[in-house]
Amino acid sequence: TTTTTTTTTTKAFGAKSEERRRRSTCGGGENNHHHHFLKLSPCVNNLATALLTDAYQITMAYAYWKNNKHERIASFDVLFRKNPFGGEFTIFCGLEESLKFASNFRFAKEDIEYLKRCEFAKEMDPRFFDEYLAAVDCSQITIEGIKEGTVVFPRVPLVHVTGPLGVAQLLETTLLTLINYASLVATNAARHRLTAGDEAQLLEFGLRRAQGVDGGVSASRYAYVGGFDATSNCEAGRQFGIPVRGTHAHSFVQAHSKWEDIDGDKVGECEDFCGEAREMLKELREAMSSDKNSGSKNHGLCHFGETNESELISFCAYAIAFPNSFLALIDTYDTLKSGIPNYVAVALTLRKFGFQPVGVRIDSGDLSYLSLMVREFMVEAERCLELRGHPFAKGLAQKTKITASNDINETVLRELKQSGHSIDAFGIGTHLVTCLAQPALGCVYKLVEMDKKPRIKLSEDVEKVTIPGKKQCFRLYGKNGEPIVDVMLRENEKEPKVGERVLCRHPFIESKRAFVTPAKVEKLLLVCWDGKNGGCPREFYEESVGLEKSRLRVREQVKLMRTDHLRHTNPTPYKVSVSGDLYEFTHQLWLDNLPARELT
Repeated sequence: TTTTTTTTTTKAFGAKSEERRRRSTCGGGENNHHHHFLKLSPCVNNLATALLTDAYQITMAYAYWKNNKHERIASFDVLFRKNPFGGEFTIFCGLEESLKFASNFRFAKEDIEYLKRCEFAKEMDPRFFDEYLAAVDCSQITIEGIKEGTVVFPRVPLVHVTGPLGVAQLLETTLLTLINYASLVATNAARHRLTAGDEAQLLEFGLRRAQGVDGGVSASRYAYVGGFDATSNCEAGRQFGIPVRGTHAHSFVQAHSKWEDIDGDKVGECEDFCGEAREMLKELREAMSSDKNSGSKNHGLCHFGETNESELISFCAYAIAFPNSFLALIDTYDTLKSGIPNYVAVALTLRKFGFQPVGVRIDSGDLSYLSLMVREFMVEAERCLELRGHPFAKGLAQKTKITASNDINETVLRELKQSGHSIDAFGIGTHLVTCLAQPALGCVYKLVEMDKKPRIKLSEDVEKVTIPGKKQCFRLYGKNGEPIVDVMLRENEKEPKVGERVLCRHPFIESKRAFVTPAKVEKLLLVCWDGKNGGCPREFYEESVGLEKSRLRVREQVKLMRTDHLRHTNPTPYKVSVSGDLYEFTHQLWLDNLPARELT
């Protein structure tokens, strides 16, 4: 399986310009066939063109055209069969980009000229390219989709595409490309958020480890949707308005070796910041080593000797550049014997002159132990200097934020929670953006109806058997507000209603069935692209589409789920069912399409 993801465009958009572009896009809808439907701007990824497809989509479309079957009406479901990362939930993402792709789907002249030169096109009638491909678009396509950011489950269609067979077939690969990775990263981010808790700050640091430029930018986007607070990726920040965070690397510390490396050390009213920091370090050493009433159980922690001077120089240089946002990486040489004393000396100097430093980052070692010791050192430093009459030391330990990085993943977060720590923020990169625990979601695009006649795909693996026909999908909630079950119905069945009992059956296991009386009913599949009327329904777009809307939806949806569905170890599977009518129809169609074996 090849996973292609979203990259930057040649023309990137900042948060404000993106909002202006969004309003302009909506306003453009006034010129469409119907003012309630919108033509959308192109995909963020300028590689998401009609050519971003597999060759067999072109050859199948040609065979349909050659046999005059390309205009017959077909319906396809986008779905997945198993939740990722060993869990029991998935976050659906990628719908906005899918709608933009549909809105701008067409083959450019140069696309067609390229296809004509391909090896597989040698036997094709040129009229297929010049008369058919040159004219195809999504004006006859209808797309129903679940709102982006919704918690979803296996077998339930994420997107349902209906329209002329040739065009609907040509959409397959790109839609899967736009949905698979987006949903996988958002799910991974949501799982990290669940493990870290609501109070922790989560920072996405994965650009340098991502699978190319495409993976880097889209990972930042969908990690933010899934629950991360910020990214280190400036390009993603510009395009999507995601908060950008960053400090410095070990190389910055290593790049300083003598005080002459600092050109000018005036900070605010402090004329000699470096001299003040050196004196503060000296006083800090004396105060903590001479203190006889230390409450620390680790007395050796408070008695530090000489620290690495080049590290102190680098901290001063960074503090002079960023006096109100000073955050230092303290593990270049020795976190406890050098890094934290040097940081505290510089931080206290800043506080002395009215500035507020931010904190420290630890990028190696035992993060649990080191974070607790760093916090304890600051508590003792604050107490000792207050006793010496330095009021600016008050609040040092409480206001200092400790950030941890170093190959953090879900397992590390759980272990830190179990062993105890004093970390405020986590910088997470490789495991998040590469989805190292599971590199692909496995969404598929399956034909479920042809000319209004349901189709079924059979397999010896029952998980791969499709639910036939165009379906209605609903989520049924209990009295306590928690989702109980998702149920699929045939297209013309009566919709479930609040207070009315509904029979919900397992799609394939006859004995698994239950009656549900919902306290709330939510329709999942909504029309989000109506090509015949001019595009994306304005109401759907304005109420449901957008980065912040999707991000908020993730947070709200995850909080609604029962905790046993979300837990890491042995999570309870969420129930996905079909109506009694759809169950009977599916199994009859199964028998009708499965030849009886002859035994001899």
